[in-house]
Amino acid sequence: MSTPATPPRSLAEALRTRDDASLAALLRSRPDLITPVPTDLTQLATRAGTRGSVVRALERLDRFALQTAEALAVAADPASYDELVGLMAGDARDAAVVHALPRALGTLREQALVWGADDRLRLVRTARELLAPSPQHPSPTGLGPTVAEATAGMSPGRIQEIVTAAGLSSTHDSVSAVAALTKLFTARRRMKALLGRAPEESLEVLNRLVWGPPYGQVTAEPAARLRWLIDRGLLLPTAPGTVVLPREVALHLRAGRAHRETEPVAPSVEAKAMHRPQVVDTTAAGQAYTALATVEELLKDWDEGGPTVMRAGGLSVRDLKRTAVALDVAEPVAAFWVELAYAAGLLASDGDADERYAATPVLDEWLEQPAAQRWVRLAEAWLTATRTSGLVGGRDVKERTLSALGPGLDRSAAPEVRHRVLGLLAGLPEGASPSAESVLARLRWERPVRGAGGAQRSTGNAEGAGAQGGAREDDDLRSRLARWTLSEAEMLGVTGRGALSAQGRALLGPRGAVAGGGSSGSGSGKGVEDAGGSSGGANSSAPSGSSAPSDPSGPGDKLPVHHHQHRPPTPPDPLSPAEQAAASAAAARLLAPLLPEPLDHVLLQADLTAVAPGPLERPLADMLDVLADVESKGGATVYRFTPGSVRRALDAGRSASDLHDFLTAHSRTPVPQPLAYLIDDVARRHGHLRIGAASAYVRCDDDSVLSEILADKRSAGLRLRRLAPTVLAAQADPAALLDGLRAMGFAPAAESAEGDVVITRAHARRTPPRTAPEPVPDGPPTPDTTLLSAAIRAIRAGDRASTTPLKTTPSPAGDLPRTSSAETLATMQAAVLTGGTLWIGYVNAEGAASQRVIAPIRVEGGFVTAYDHTADEVRTYPLHRVTGVAELAED
Repeated sequence: MSTPATPPRSLAEALRTRDDASLAALLRSRPDLITPVPTDLTQLATRAGTRGSVVRALERLDRFALQTAEALAVAADPASYDELVGLMAGDARDAAVVHALPRALGTLREQALVWGADDRLRLVRTARELLAPSPQHPSPTGLGPTVAEATAGMSPGRIQEIVTAAGLSSTHDSVSAVAALTKLFTARRRMKALLGRAPEESLEVLNRLVWGPPYGQVTAEPAARLRWLIDRGLLLPTAPGTVVLPREVALHLRAGRAHRETEPVAPSVEAKAMHRPQVVDTTAAGQAYTALATVEELLKDWDEGGPTVMRAGGLSVRDLKRTAVALDVAEPVAAFWVELAYAAGLLASDGDADERYAATPVLDEWLEQPAAQRWVRLAEAWLTATRTSGLVGGRDVKERTLSALGPGLDRSAAPEVRHRVLGLLAGLPEGASPSAESVLARLRWERPVRGAGGAQRSTGNAEGAGAQGGAREDDDLRSRLARWTLSEAEMLGVTGRGALSAQGRALLGPRGAVAGGGSSGSGSGKGVEDAGGSSGGANSSAPSGSSAPSDPSGPGDKLPVHHHQHRPPTPPDPLSPAEQAAASAAAARLLAPLLPEPLDHVLLQADLTAVAPGPLERPLADMLDVLADVESKGGATVYRFTPGSVRRALDAGRSASDLHDFLTAHSRTPVPQPLAYLIDDVARRHGHLRIGAASAYVRCDDDSVLSEILADKRSAGLRLRRLAPTVLAAQADPAALLDGLRAMGFAPAAESAEGDVVITRAHARRTPPRTAPEPVPDGPPTPDTTLLSAAIRAIRAGDRASTTPLKTTPSPAGDLPRTSSAETLATMQAAVLTGGTLWIGYVNAEGAASQRVIAPIRVEGGFVTAYDHTADEVRTYPLHRVTGVAELAED
């Protein structure tokens, strides 16, 4: 779309000059603008200027673009491009800043934060209010008010005194006096001469205030060094006991710069170590195998019912500690595995009256999948989850402790930060591991913390020490999320030795594959300028259509840039379901050959142990978990057989012969005699005693065994009495009686009401079907191409209806057209004959009113069939739902 001859007078007019691609870029970068879809471009411009939308847009700017907006907030309104260059590049015209400024200004234009031609740049009013300096909210630049603003309430006599003391001629009015003082302060040579006459102590005061905060405290009788400055307007009073350094004076002392340090180029991500890609992939695969084993062990521990759910939700501190001990990890790591299993839908609360956490039915399906696919499911859940385990143990805004699986752990920025960190790793050469600080520095540049590193909120002391340092940025949420991402990716096996693995790169989809080419150019591993995110700046190639020279000829040259053609880079769209499925399949294919093959055998030893030299096949591992206890884990797992573990297998319905056959079939060594004796001995005594419900009873064909039980002092707590030679009754419940007799060394078996042995099978508890927790979105989702196209068509059609002159008398502003049924029908029929375009008001079946621009094709049977410019398709509308019609004038 060609640029109009007359400059736009408003943001809405500026938006009308954009083509569809530019509008799509705006709506993609600020999706809140189409929730819901605006009726026309005027409404879109109004929404783009609301405080909430502007704040969100400012928070998503990179550091240099934000610095550019901050400079425009302290510039004249409107400002010229040359003035902006001076504020950003200073009198020396920093070449890197001059080169990068078109990109930053293009970003602000694209996001509708700046509009107007190069000679009349305007920052939207809400952004100026947020970024401009005031006594309550100092500017991030550290600049104070202008001379005109600071002298607004000053008496005319006092203004004339300042003008005279500064060496200027007195004027007849305050306006011309302020203008003369402003002209003096902005004239470099005259200002230099004025400051050359200043006492050294006075210059020290100015140096303390020059970079902010610009406000200082003075006494009722200022010292001579302050009085010299106040008399000449170099410090102006704003309130009793408070003075401010005028903006024009500060800019002179700063050599024209609005910022102490400008950062036009994104800091590169430094590679601190290089590894062979094969080493990275195998290390990551080992971590992936450990991750699967850890999650399986956690779910096995909770398989028959895990910890209870606290009243406020989540795990108690005691249960988290017990879980950490069971997994042999630290508590924060245990919280990560618990939250990961929850995010993958593998565990949830059962919803019973005595609510507990347990495995979900999804676990059985997950365990049947190949190991690589199980890992992909965990990695996908981690990438998209908004629940953040790193917050566990901290406190919320109400000073309540945040617990694992409890409320308050969702952070909507977490998925974006994880993808961005992995994207930066993907931009490094294969096998390169970055330094954490360089990753954090890059993220802080891409999304700076507003207020950090800028002007201080407190008021300084003009007579005391100098300005304080900037606010720390180390503790902002995105930095903490990035640190957690680096450690969690290593634990999960997405990275190995700090470098992105091949399976991790594949999991990112096409973006990871493209970035993996080593975008640092030389391949030396020194750094990366960009990987899937916002552009670096001076070293980045200029987008197509930008006329900014890549090598400015001099600091004073003007850059004739057509900013409306400059397309700043935007973050990539999320992967579609099909693309994500393909990426997951590719990651599983790459990981599968690196994982150890499951074994179908163990090594039995004479000390009643079995050694598994690697991962075991699922049926073998499940049976060994019942028949033996895990004694140690590592590269090889050691199982120990005990009377209790053998009895557990017998309780699960196995016979002694079944156990002998199982061990013989799966052992590479002969079954040791002590183990065979142990199985036979426990089996011989197993079920000799029978326990049922009376309250509870014990029966045994051998009455001498019952006599032995009665004579044992340890049975006193069970309160047994003999009912018959072979039956004892107890006042304890069957479960307590069963545990009590086993503690005494017997091997009783439970029986049903029919007298059959009750077989207790392990791993039987499951929650009802549960869905994995939904991520909490960070504002409206990024619209896809289809939605953007439909929204732009609707906005342009509505704008055409609101701006095109009507042949008929228009209805009141903001109302839908209103005509009678007969007039509506006649106008529709006439438009069919002439091929005219109509603006109609329409109310759908739900009662929602809208306006549409249509070209009627035929009218019959109480319906009009027309081409709808709003929807870009042919539609049929009932005439009784059309509120009115108006003819649009010819173009």
